[in-house]
Amino acid sequence: MDLGIQDRVAVVTAASRGMGRAIAEALAAEGCKLAICSRDSSAIAAAAEAIRGGHGTAVFHKAVDVSDIDALRAFVAEARAALGPVSIAVANAGGPPGGRFENFGAEDWQAAFRLNFLSTWALIESVLPDMRAQRWGRVVSLTSTSVRQPIEGLILSNGVRASVVGMLKTLAAEYGPENILFNNAGPGLIATDRLLSIAQRRADAAGIGRDEMIERLASQTALRRVGQPQEFAAAVAFLCSERASYVTGSSLMIDGGLVKAV
Repeated sequence: MDLGIQDRVAVVTAASRGMGRAIAEALAAEGCKLAICSRDSSAIAAAAEAIRGGHGTAVFHKAVDVSDIDALRAFVAEARAALGPVSIAVANAGGPPGGRFENFGAEDWQAAFRLNFLSTWALIESVLPDMRAQRWGRVVSLTSTSVRQPIEGLILSNGVRASVVGMLKTLAAEYGPENILFNNAGPGLIATDRLLSIAQRRADAAGIGRDEMIERLASQTALRRVGQPQEFAAAVAFLCSERASYVTGSSLMIDGGLVKAV
């Protein structure tokens, strides 16, 4: 299926590896021009070179910590100068640390808010003028299944990511008449470093090996397996596309049937 986004400029944050990298690859395969960033300068440069060589598309890259709002704004401005007006934005960031309520103070909550909420807000603020001028835009925020079903031991993520969903739901109504669509993508058990970290912490608490813990977690899904970043990316690419023209204000759980809510 042609997703209808050939030559669109797409910004993907935290794109040097994992789900962000897979999404960047999926959009490049559809002919998008890409602006990608991550905190690791060598990793994002390597990702840009690989995507450029593999898909023959223009790729602008920069080392950026998305919790640094000014740096994120500067990245978008430089990407626009290099590639043209932005049509697609995928807001991705690492998750805050795991733990219980008593493990965290005000500074931890503020850091989680900057990482997951303010980074999304700043990206949207930076690209929205381009989208309004084109009367076409797609914004996808990578959240979590926790926005539907809170995850044990991840209180920071559970609290902050729900606020992102509320913001995008509101924006979907405000900018729908201008053909700018806002959606959330909630990864379940996707094979990333984040999953390995969570599995290791739970395995240590249970006194078992990490691989056994991953098998236990996977058994909770309808498909009885962990998903791959490319599977997640394919669904996100659809949300970024012309073919998703009547999908906005939604939170799509890409989780192999992990969430039990109807």
